[in-house]
Amino acid sequence: MKIATYNINGIKARINALTDWLKEAEPDVALLQEIKSVDEGFPREHFEDMGYIVETHGQKGFNGVAILSKLPLEDVTRGLPGDAEDEQARWIEATVMGKTPVRVCGLYLPNGNPVPGPKYDYKLAWMERLYARAKEIMASEETVLMAGDYNIIPQREDARNPDDWVGDAAFRPESHAAWRRILNLGFTEAFRARVQGPDHYSFWDYQAGAWNRNNGIRIDHFLLTPQCADLLLDCQIDTYARGREKPSDHVPVWVELDA
Repeated sequence: MKIATYNINGIKARINALTDWLKEAEPDVALLQEIKSVDEGFPREHFEDMGYIVETHGQKGFNGVAILSKLPLEDVTRGLPGDAEDEQARWIEATVMGKTPVRVCGLYLPNGNPVPGPKYDYKLAWMERLYARAKEIMASEETVLMAGDYNIIPQREDARNPDDWVGDAAFRPESHAAWRRILNLGFTEAFRARVQGPDHYSFWDYQAGAWNRNNGIRIDHFLLTPQCADLLLDCQIDTYARGREKPSDHVPVWVELDA
């Protein structure tokens, strides 16, 4: 089973880029972030015609997450538990019914800038809710992954110029502490389980020629429960997608599971 995460930065602007990539990469499941569309505005039929089941959790103009799956989905839920008043569409989960059922959680973690301020407070509070959900997931002892745009640069090697990010919400000590707290529940960070070393990035800003200078950061991640990690065959970043016409500022990251 091939499962990808892809922050597409607007489904309407990026529909051609996404379609081309889906045809080339042929993922069984794609977890999308920043669809920037209400549910009824998502081009559902386009992807259904490509053989995908479509589930969305949308929001007008901002955020929004979705699941595209060629395999049946069960028990679809929307919204990260812990704050009934949170109206931001950043979390969707479902069970993919493959050879082995896999619970997938697609997330778009808040950016958090500027720091300090209410946006950073919201990021840390969201990560506290994520920790609570992750703890539940780990206790279930099921095959689960949490994937998406975490807006976290885990280590210095995950940025081309790490000193440029020292004050950013993605690289703050408080953000790193919240990230490690989740990881230390027993999750495997799939990419680093398969690939070591620097110069592996999933995001390049549109500004200042970042792509041409390979001035990137790695902020799109897969966290796997032990039961899911046992099935991990590979995890890679499709860097080439950033060089295509009208690209997202992110590229797809994918895992292949024996499931």
